[in-house]
Amino acid sequence: MKSRISVLTIGVDDLEKSLVFYRDGLGLPTQGIIGQEFEHGA
Repeated sequence: MKSRISVLTIGVDDLEKSLVFYRDGLGLPTQGIIGQEFEHGA
């Protein structure tokens, strides 16, 4: 069986800044911030 990573969760202090870093800086694809509309996240 070939191993792979399909989901990775990282805890950060500034979610917006982290999104910009991973999306624009590293070029990783993203659907944006998920669960932001909920009071305590998804």
